[in-house]
Amino acid sequence: MSRQVVCLALLAALLVVTRSTSAAEGEPGEKLPRFASLRSDQVNLRVGPGESYPIQWVLTRKEMPVEIIKEFEHWRMIRDWQGVEGWVHERMIWGKRDVAVKGGVRTLHRLPDLASVVVARAEPGVFAHLIECRGDWCRIEAADITGWLQRSEIWGVYPDEIVR
Repeated sequence: MSRQVVCLALLAALLVVTRSTSAAEGEPGEKLPRFASLRSDQVNLRVGPGESYPIQWVLTRKEMPVEIIKEFEHWRMIRDWQGVEGWVHERMIWGKRDVAVKGGVRTLHRLPDLASVVVARAEPGVFAHLIECRGDWCRIEAADITGWLQRSEIWGVYPDEIVR
């Protein structure tokens, strides 16, 4: 392999890593909508994009998944897993991916297969870190338990989104 090919491959890999890091931090101009999580356990949800707008809610769950649906300067309009919408300052969210279990009690499997061993059950509203998704299955971690749920059983990932 020539030195030029190796250099180009390294440069391409560096660009991919840089791009995915930027997207994870939720920089302005990234694709909308996109998922992120709350950075703090006390986040003011405002009716408009600025500190002069009244506080509509105070969100109190660090790492709660949210969907960024609009941007205005340093402000992000978000939607939570229950459909509540409002504006937060960009420093109150980060690109860490978390999800919420939706519907009824859900069964986490060791492998992405309904016949796989059950590792735990999750109540609706449980927040978990999103590790990866393969097809109709996503691997999550909550309270030091890792397992697979069907994508349709969680909120915080798009139906066709690739997560690695």
